[in-house]
Amino acid sequence: MSVVGRRSSDVGRKQTKMEGRKPREKCGVFGIYGPGLNVARLTYYGIFALQHRGQESAGIAILDGDKIHVQKGMGLVSEVFGNSDLDKLQGRAAIGHVRYSTTGASQLVNAQPLVFRYAGGMLGLAHNGNITNVHELHQRLTSSGAIFQSTTDSEIIVNLLARYSQASFSMEEAVIRCMQDLEGAYSLVILTEKSLFAVRDAYGFRPLCLGVLNGNYVVASESCALDTIGASFLRDVTPGEIVTINEHGLTSTQGVSCQRRAHCIFEYIYFARPDSNIDGFNVKKVRREMGRRLAQEYPVKVDLVIPVPDSGTSAALGYAEASGISFEEGLMKNRYVGRTFIQPCQEMRDVGVRLKLNPVRELLAGKRIVLIDDSLVRGTTSKKIVGMLRECGAREIHLCLSSPPVAHACYYGIDTSNEKELLAAQMSLEEIRQRITVDGLHYLSLNSLLDIFDGKKDSFCTACYSGDYPIALESAEIDRTKKLEF
Repeated sequence: MSVVGRRSSDVGRKQTKMEGRKPREKCGVFGIYGPGLNVARLTYYGIFALQHRGQESAGIAILDGDKIHVQKGMGLVSEVFGNSDLDKLQGRAAIGHVRYSTTGASQLVNAQPLVFRYAGGMLGLAHNGNITNVHELHQRLTSSGAIFQSTTDSEIIVNLLARYSQASFSMEEAVIRCMQDLEGAYSLVILTEKSLFAVRDAYGFRPLCLGVLNGNYVVASESCALDTIGASFLRDVTPGEIVTINEHGLTSTQGVSCQRRAHCIFEYIYFARPDSNIDGFNVKKVRREMGRRLAQEYPVKVDLVIPVPDSGTSAALGYAEASGISFEEGLMKNRYVGRTFIQPCQEMRDVGVRLKLNPVRELLAGKRIVLIDDSLVRGTTSKKIVGMLRECGAREIHLCLSSPPVAHACYYGIDTSNEKELLAAQMSLEEIRQRITVDGLHYLSLNSLLDIFDGKKDSFCTACYSGDYPIALESAEIDRTKKLEF
């Protein structure tokens, strides 16, 4: 899908006020069962490697004897934990979590892992995803006397596990019962007084993989976390699977089954680290192929291929390879600008983008360029970047995106806005081109994107592009204009 035309600032339609940030993933989870290992520090390094999946809060829960101790806080992993904190966390197993909220407020009470005492002992849980029948389950539990401390859907899972395990079920049986109740996306790590569990929903929305370190088992949202601690990748946790790890080793049980797979395709486009392998595909290779296919779909005579760092870099390299056009780093990223930098005031609103990205004026002056980015959701940041390139003297700018138009909200663990804030849901392609003020605009087609995944093109959730939701939202009583909260 592409458009080429003359630049104009008149879109001809009342525009929705939008934020410029990218959509964000909900969480990253990590778990290790390793008697004799320094599980606290290994978990720290594991969630540090998963920091890109969430920057609002971080936490680690440790199994020490028959007690589970937890430390968590608001902020980055490096802000929440120091050496003295990790020295105090000693045990034989641990789970960790980094969070970006899509259900529940950004407050310490919602930080994970969640740790609770119940009649059967202690239970810790870390969750990546979104439960779509959260309202139904919340009403059912509260009507039978359940009390909730947080506003996160993850606490519903803890309540279900506690109730089922008290009803003469083993914890594995309780997990199966819980999975039968849950609808939506969930990759879980669960810590009990005896075992570590790794659980993935039947559709496989969110990633989860299994590794081994010196004979001890490790689970993580992405394989990059295994690499960081020196663990070897074994395999992905399969959709609907329950992996149980304890002193007896590892066992696998199929908790629930589903004929359809619905892996989140946005993991490959934006969320996952390029060095991760997810469900049989390397993220960096997939992104590079996206760029090659962009070059096939949108050949244009320009001087340079420029990425928006860092998520557009691999696709830009692929575009340059396929087109024969020179690749250049025309935008330099300030890697010291993090989540906590002081936001510019209104009269300095453009400084926010300039603090993060700075164009190389001498490289861009007088050039025709193809600018490669991963996606266009609200468009505000893209417009500012294009404005900076114009100021540097770029005489022609074409924006190519390695994903189709995001026109529908996500309810499975990604913070895409409701459809009233999504540019592609509100404007035509030509109107978007004019709003961004580029000379040409092209989105990678959905067919080309899916064709990259040999023989598995039917294994992905593409709801944010197509509106084809794998789990019927009507059954969850979801208002599509709002995010899931209770």
